[in-house]
Amino acid sequence: MTRTTYDKALELNLDPEVYGTFAEIGAGQETANWFFRASGTAGLVAKSISAYDMTMSDAIYGHAARYVSADRLGAMLDHEYAILLDRLAPKRGRDTTFFAFCNTVRARGWHDTGECHGWLGMRFQIRPGEPPSDIVLHVRLLDRETTDQMDALGIIGVNLIYAAFHHRSELPRLVAALVENIAPGRVEIDLLKLTGHGYESFDNRLCALQLVESGLTDATMFLPSGEVVQPAEALYRRPVLLLRGSFDPVMNVHLTMLEQARRGFAVALDADDQGRELLLCEISLDNLLRGRGIDLQGFLDRADALQALGKTVLLSRCAEFHRIAGFLNRCTTQPVGIILSIGLLNELFKPKWSENLAGGLLESFGRLFMKQVTLHVFPWKNRRSGELVTVDNFLAPQDCVHLYQHFLDNRRIVGITCEDEELLRHTSRDVCRMIVAGDPRWRDLVPQVAWTMAERHASLG
Repeated sequence: MTRTTYDKALELNLDPEVYGTFAEIGAGQETANWFFRASGTAGLVAKSISAYDMTMSDAIYGHAARYVSADRLGAMLDHEYAILLDRLAPKRGRDTTFFAFCNTVRARGWHDTGECHGWLGMRFQIRPGEPPSDIVLHVRLLDRETTDQMDALGIIGVNLIYAAFHHRSELPRLVAALVENIAPGRVEIDLLKLTGHGYESFDNRLCALQLVESGLTDATMFLPSGEVVQPAEALYRRPVLLLRGSFDPVMNVHLTMLEQARRGFAVALDADDQGRELLLCEISLDNLLRGRGIDLQGFLDRADALQALGKTVLLSRCAEFHRIAGFLNRCTTQPVGIILSIGLLNELFKPKWSENLAGGLLESFGRLFMKQVTLHVFPWKNRRSGELVTVDNFLAPQDCVHLYQHFLDNRRIVGITCEDEELLRHTSRDVCRMIVAGDPRWRDLVPQVAWTMAERHASLG
């Protein structure tokens, strides 16, 4: 059975090997409060601090450009953990696993309607005397009332500390433990990182995958370096151009679509934003399914190939276009472009993508184009007839012809020119068939960095 938050706090209080400090800014000292409510607090808590005033906070942790940020959390962990070891390690370091728990949070304020979120982190020893390990996460607080947000934050804090000492070596269990005793829909966790001692060779992209697979976030992302980043921070006030695809394998046509769409997208931007656009390649969770589970190696292979090509990867569970558009609009106030093929454009008009919306197809498109969203559509070549299908001669369903023309006239749907129609002749399935058949021409369709991945996936069928 899942332990209650009180039981977890009490168990930690009574653990003679665990001892540490709490530093919480922005939503009360809700995590520390759980340990004060339970018996035996002196067995766990060395210090509890909360520096709300910015001048006081800066005097302790140094000046910060943004107070609710990963950088601020890092400064807090550095400061609190260093003091803890300096003052207590000589006396009890042989028998104690020290930790510092910190958070910096923006909770609901007076007449406040802004985004409520926070950074939480644990720096801790796995065993006495060992170098520290870090667990860092970013959480969105979805409750409307401040008191409810504070309650959720305190529970997550206790869960994080408990999981660090009891579930740190089992990723699915660690992720599940973070939201124990919290009702669904109250929080979203869109970043989790495990670093330091014991995690030197750990791939944090697996944390990203686990968060999305567990339903704790709609999407998460990582840079070409492989570094997992919090989407709202990485996309903050930047124009975004996203390519949706399975990337199984990555093909030259994908790179062409990105470059051709980027040219048209950049021209429409304000002068100050040109050159600042961020290109994303989105891998959907649906495209990673193999049998009853997720194709873990397939995910890493695709991510490796895209990153080797210098691409930032977004991993999402947003099958509907209006959901991915809504996610991106939440992360940036700048224009958003979504790249797709004629085949996917045709999918948008099918009822299955709007069957859960009261307004049906119109609501689906209304949500999709709610802000500065445009669709950039790559042409398709009919193999039988040789006809090139573009946005101009695409045949929308009979009852949507005028709606489609409205999108064209207002440049919400924009065509991408394909300079090399030979790229349109083959699909990823063709590549797999060529590999199985021993046809070497497939290498002309796939960038070299993705050859190994393509061959492995073709062999798996």
